[in-house]
Order: sequence, then C-alpha cells, then structure tokens
Amino acid sequence: MKQKYEKIFQEFTFPSGVEVKNRIMVAPMTNYSSEESGEISERELAYYKERTGGVGTFITACAYVSKDGKGFPGQFSIDDDKFLPGLKKLAQTIQSNGTKAIIQIYHGGRQSPPQLLPDQQPVSASAIAAEREGAAVPREMTEEEINNTILAFGEATRRAIEAGFDGVEIHGANTYLLQQFFSPHSNRRDDKWGGSLENRMKFPLAIVDSVKKAVEEHAKAPFVVGYRISPEEGSNPGIQLEDTLQFVDKLADQGLDYLHVSVNHFWNGSFREKDKTESRIINIHEKIGDRVTVVGVGSLHTPDEVVEALETGVPFIALGRELLMEPKWMEKVQAGEEDQIRKTLSRHAQEELVIPDPLWDRLMNVKGWLPVED
Repeated sequence: MKQKYEKIFQEFTFPSGVEVKNRIMVAPMTNYSSEESGEISERELAYYKERTGGVGTFITACAYVSKDGKGFPGQFSIDDDKFLPGLKKLAQTIQSNGTKAIIQIYHGGRQSPPQLLPDQQPVSASAIAAEREGAAVPREMTEEEINNTILAFGEATRRAIEAGFDGVEIHGANTYLLQQFFSPHSNRRDDKWGGSLENRMKFPLAIVDSVKKAVEEHAKAPFVVGYRISPEEGSNPGIQLEDTLQFVDKLADQGLDYLHVSVNHFWNGSFREKDKTESRIINIHEKIGDRVTVVGVGSLHTPDEVVEALETGVPFIALGRELLMEPKWMEKVQAGEEDQIRKTLSRHAQEELVIPDPLWDRLMNVKGWLPVED
C-alpha cells in the first residue's frame, strides 16, 4: 500500500466503545432483493458477503420499523420478532470477515407507495403530498400513531441488538418520515409536533431518545447509534441549510456515535442558496465535529479523492456506487493495486459482482447513476 493512503486504514473507536479497523463505510443502498414477506433472501446475503472484509463498517439497506412505513418492493423488515433469524444471518454474514454491521432503520412516511401498504394509505406529519407528479396525499398521523412509531424505532433497535448487529443508523434523510416532520413543507401541524423549528425537531429527537433507551436496556456490549440527515431539500417551503445547522447542533448533544450527511457530492455547496459555496459536509463538521463524529459521502471514487476528503478533518467516508462496481475496492488499495479498481459497470459482470437480479435490473435502467459500458 502506498503511504499516502494510510489515512484510509487508520483504526477508530466510537464513543460507544465499538472499534472499527478503517475509515470507510459502505453507504446504505436499497437493493430491492428481499422476499416480499420482508424476509432476508439468500441472494441478498451473497451480495452483502461479497462486499465485506475490506471495509471497516457496512451500513445495510434500510429496514422498515412498521408495516405502514414500507417504502420499496423487495425491502426487508425489522418490525416483528419473526424476522430475527434472517436478521441474525445478515449480521453474521457482514461480520464474518471482520466488518462491523450497522442496520439502517426507517419509516417511509408519505414516500411509501400505497400499493405496498396494508391499507393503501401513506401517513406523514401532515396531509401534504410530495412535490412530484402522481404523489399520493398522506393521512396526517394521530398522536397515538406518532407515539407508536417512536416505540417502533425502539423495538427495531432491540431486535437489531438481539440479532447481533454492531449498531443502528436512524434514517432521518432523503425525504422519509423523520425528515418529513422536520420539513416546513411536509409538516404543517399546529400541535407540539409542528409549527416552529424547535417543534419540528421534536419527533426525530424523540426517535433518537427511544433508540438510545433501547440500547441502554438491551445492549450488553458496545453498540453504535448513528443518524443520517439531508442538509437541504428542494421543496418550497423546504429545509434550508441554516435550519439544519440548528438541528445538528441539537443532535450533537444526544450522545450519538456519528452523524452521516447525505449529499450527492462531498464538495458541493448549497443548492438552495448559491452564495453558500462551502461543502455542506465540511460546514456541518466545523460546527459540531468536536462533539459528534461526522461521516461524509458523495462522488468520491478514487483513493486519492477519499484521502483529500479525509484531510479536511471529516473522519469517515461512506462509499456506495464504488462498492457496487468494485466490491474489492479496499483490498485493491491495500495491495497497491488501485489502478485495477473498476470505474465502470460492465453489462456482463453481474455474476462476478454478485448483484441480485432486482438490483441489477435497476442499475441497467437508471441512466446516469453508474457509468455502464457494453
């Protein structure tokens, strides 16, 4: 390995006490490959297995915490103890080569397709549809449903602990339910869960509290709690960077192990306020990085690009597309074979890359997300 890449391979201990062997995480990526019942599939396990070993930490695709929060076909569930055997297999598969296993827990809110829900009715903070063509109008959640969802995140955490995972990542990004409560577009409530910026923080903070209580009650070993956040959204009115800076200030005081900033490009500034050109990840790290570990992500393809990002002081980088195209990205860097890292996805490489059919079909048909070659 070249000396300039040593920063990538530095060990790290999270505040919870969980130790990881390097600074790379696999970013959570939907794979559409679970059974329709919500069970983990064998094809899914093979996909995860192929990408373990080199990376220090693997964040799974999101698992729904309740049936009214399922967001994708072929998504796996963590909403019932009957799923524990499959969840245990998933944790063990990721950990088998020394990689830490973190499961992302989530609720889709108004982004859940009606046809995937028991009553065909998405729910959200308010009865406001997303700004996209054909978006369903959600039903505003009742106080009881809000409290039940908070409890569901705690129960999902208990199951993650019992299944043997090393941690959970609370999915508060990408316009799903937690972000919907924080957003002034999707949250028009006039009770304690809406209105002011402070009130719009209450639901996601209550989720964090529920998760932490579950860890305190059930974890017998160090257990990671992370939170994923999107710093802005395109809706009007929508989340602005200043809103997020106030929110992360609160999150930094919650005893989290890390804050994962979800953006398309590590170096990009605000897309809402063009005069704010500094990287949003660096902006967040400068504000709260002394209190909580920040994870950066976004269009960092080569080890040189990853090192450049780490040199800003942001301590972790999550890679997504890179590990789809090149499951052995870390191993090749460590072996001094970085020039052999795949930078395109061959249409003939599905079997070699161990990518399940549902995910492969998506990759072949979504233009621009991955560079595909014949």
